[in-house]
Amino acid sequence: MKVHSYIQGKFLTEGTETDLISAVTNEPIAQMVEADIDYKSAVDYAKEMGGPKLREMTIHERAFKIKFLGQYLMERKEKYYEISRHTGATRMDSWIDIEGGIITAFGISSKSRRELSDLPWHVEGGVERLSRKGTFMGQHICVPRKGVAVHINAFNFPVWGMLEKLAPSIIAGMPVIVKPAPTGAYLAGEVFKDMVESGILPEGSIQFIAADKPGDLLDHLTSQDMVAFTGSALTGRKLKSHPNIIANNVHFNLEADSLNCSILGEDVTPDMEEFGLFIKEVAREMTVKTGQKCTAIRRTIVPEHLADDVIDALRDRLEKTTIGDPGEEDIRMGPLASSLQAERFEEQLQELSEVTETVYAAESDLNGAFTNPRVLVCHKPLQVDAVHSLEAFGPMTTVMPYKSTQEAIDLANKANGSLVGSLFTADDEIAHEVTMGCAPYHGRFMVINRNSAKESTGHGSPIASLVHGGPGHAGGGEELGGARAVLHNMQRIALQGSPTTLRNIVKQNIKGAETEEFSRHPFQMYFEELTIGKAFTTETHTVTEQDVADFAELTGDNFYAHTDPDAASRSLFGKIVAHGYFVLSKAAGLFVHPDEGPVMLNYGLQNLSFLVPVAPGDTIQAKLILKRKNIRQQKETDKFPFGVVYWDVEVTNQNQELVAEYTIMTLVKRKDKLEIDVG
Repeated sequence: MKVHSYIQGKFLTEGTETDLISAVTNEPIAQMVEADIDYKSAVDYAKEMGGPKLREMTIHERAFKIKFLGQYLMERKEKYYEISRHTGATRMDSWIDIEGGIITAFGISSKSRRELSDLPWHVEGGVERLSRKGTFMGQHICVPRKGVAVHINAFNFPVWGMLEKLAPSIIAGMPVIVKPAPTGAYLAGEVFKDMVESGILPEGSIQFIAADKPGDLLDHLTSQDMVAFTGSALTGRKLKSHPNIIANNVHFNLEADSLNCSILGEDVTPDMEEFGLFIKEVAREMTVKTGQKCTAIRRTIVPEHLADDVIDALRDRLEKTTIGDPGEEDIRMGPLASSLQAERFEEQLQELSEVTETVYAAESDLNGAFTNPRVLVCHKPLQVDAVHSLEAFGPMTTVMPYKSTQEAIDLANKANGSLVGSLFTADDEIAHEVTMGCAPYHGRFMVINRNSAKESTGHGSPIASLVHGGPGHAGGGEELGGARAVLHNMQRIALQGSPTTLRNIVKQNIKGAETEEFSRHPFQMYFEELTIGKAFTTETHTVTEQDVADFAELTGDNFYAHTDPDAASRSLFGKIVAHGYFVLSKAAGLFVHPDEGPVMLNYGLQNLSFLVPVAPGDTIQAKLILKRKNIRQQKETDKFPFGVVYWDVEVTNQNQELVAEYTIMTLVKRKDKLEIDVG
């Protein structure tokens, strides 16, 4: 198996070959061919070839590309599983990396299509009123940067690490250059080769570097470019301080390995379910991926009087861990990723042994990249800095006793920032105190009790819909987070101008923009015929006392302000007023069209506000303004192709006062089936 760089649309097959070693057999599994790469040309090619093609698409079109790419890779997953075994990963370990990575890409694609604009840019949030009369407004939008995203990935998750960065960058409209760690590059390279062969992504949008170091790549980046790095804090800081990165203020996202912790609440006793859940989670984080997760539990913080119980329980559980060839079904822990990692792990443990006591280390004749789980204990963790700063990257944890909940918080925060912390407690007051105390120092915090444990995704699992990163030692970066993952890769800009001008710039309705009436009822028009910013103004209706009484009878809403004149006279309104939902319902009656047409149904309602009371005798009128449109991919179960249309609704009274406003969504038939080019 050869691992080649893919630069400027072709694989580079000539270069210096380096053996990549199987963690299981300690024999060569592949050869990395390190070519002489012109990095400046690679950067220019991404910007000149890939960038423009991606920016021509809408966010949703780019998200569909990622969805189809994920489907393509998922069909080939068994090939990746077979290769992944040589990284030291069991089937479950590999699932986290391979299918977990693909599912993460799916999740970001789906969230982007649900939450972001179906435009090449994203219109973010509502309009900001900047003047008294509303002729000068502000609107935030997020636009694609005209640069390249450089992804430098760690060795421990060759697939997940690549896809969780690549998916949001592509959806944001940025071409990508991937640089995996040499260890495990044969797995990342195989997946990348399939990405190229799929033909789904436009030429120039992805490139791949097969090399030990990224050469002078960083020298050629500008303020439009981005770097995302995952790995050791030391290497991350070195790259982040690169002179060109500093000189050009290149956006740099650093996700560093950190000394994450898990805390056992002082309310928990050994006979409680939470105790068993805690032990299971700590042991799992020690052995999954052989403890080589950036989110693994390095510090196990427990009540002082339970330290021995925790150590005994961990020992009993770890004794059942079978170690060996991860390709065998009964094996629960494989080797570290390489013999070099095993050497480093032993060196780090040796350093920690000077300030801790080893309370569990199974005897074995394992060699090469294989190792055993270790449990250490630090009896004075508040006084010993090394256990909060030195990370042994393998199957280990250090037990740290505490005397009070505040001391537990102090210990958790002593590592100066981590990717994730967790707490096991049955007491929600303790949960509140610990969470609020730890929150500033952690990127994610998981609280587990018997009620959430069964469906918990676990301490060490970053989730596509939640942000991943952490302050301080963890790098200070932030990635993932659903649609936020895409926005991390875009440039946010504050626009200012008249509402009409802003509407015409961003191609989405802006409150206060001038409108033109539809030539016919919009509910009789197909998706493609509907134009952003056009409006439909309804007939009027004068509200009567009978309307209010009938609505109360129909709904059972007999609140005194609608039904009791005497009580209503003492209310905030001073008289009987119509139900807010009557106003909402009557507005719908005014703007719907009774005949069959392209509008299929009302899909939902957002941001409803009742602004001015409506009383019998008031005359109301509704105005629909087409805000934005999203094309929806047709599924096999759909009878018709359709899209989602968002309408701003303004309900006014006889004085032209706004009495209610909201956004409704309708499903509207398209004339043609959506065709998305996948090649």
